Amino acid sequence: MSTAPASASGSAHAGPEAGAPAPAGTTKPLAPSFDSVTPVPVAAPAPPPAVRVDGVSKRFGAGPVVLEDVSLDIAPGEFVCLLGASGCGKSTLLNLIAGLDRPTAGRIETPDEGSAVMFQESALMPWLTARRNVELALRLRGVPRGERREKALSLLDAVNLADAAEKRPHELSGGMRQRVALARALAQDRPVLLMDEPFAALDAITRDLLHEELERVWRATGRTIVFVTHNVREAARLGQRVVLMGSRPGRIVQQWQIAKTTGRRIESPEVAALSVEITEQLRKEIRRNAA
Repeated sequence: MSTAPASASGSAHAGPEAGAPAPAGTTKPLAPSFDSVTPVPVAAPAPPPAVRVDGVSKRFGAGPVVLEDVSLDIAPGEFVCLLGASGCGKSTLLNLIAGLDRPTAGRIETPDEGSAVMFQESALMPWLTARRNVELALRLRGVPRGERREKALSLLDAVNLADAAEKRPHELSGGMRQRVALARALAQDRPVLLMDEPFAALDAITRDLLHEELERVWRATGRTIVFVTHNVREAARLGQRVVLMGSRPGRIVQQWQIAKTTGRRIESPEVAALSVEITEQLRKEIRRNAA
């Protein structure tokens, strides 16, 4: 079962200043009633989760249990990083959320519109240009032919790659190919974006640049993102919530909720501090499995 989220140190929200207007969407206090008692306002119900994983277990054939009793709710627009050592079942869980496989037990709820998936390999069509690769996703979505070019160029511009629209994959660097893959995933216009270690094969500088691109796109589009990684710093840099998974069998052992997500860089002190905390817990899990 999942544990209660831990708060990242130094990341708590500050309260509103005196006299400041109430933020949009908050409930204003009710006026005093006839007996001079102010009724307690009823909080608005939370929106249903974009993704719900409820008691999910997974076993392949007669093999060992890969996932055991995993439960996780992901809010609309939330950026969640699934972190864990190799073999802990995080990619298996992502595939189950994507509908590429079925759980042995439990249930998974996702939006009716489905999810877009981005893998470690860009998997671009080598004979198509960057623009035509994005247009292919638009075509499969049913976008009329006359609108595809403009929409594809707009999506490539969103990932800062409009000037490479007519280049084929072999003419692009690894980072550029992953940007095309991201634009293609966005072209599917699904409310949930699932990313399975998409930057793992890239060098550190390119990965850092793509972190910035991904964060900017996430904030601009409001997509719900589930991002699988085994890189602790990457998870602390990107996620609003970091979910640590243990192994043998895979399960959720701890979560960290990060309140302040703006202005983070891979070298930020708060990212470093959170990385140390997560790494210590990860080491405990690795030592437990090795015993």
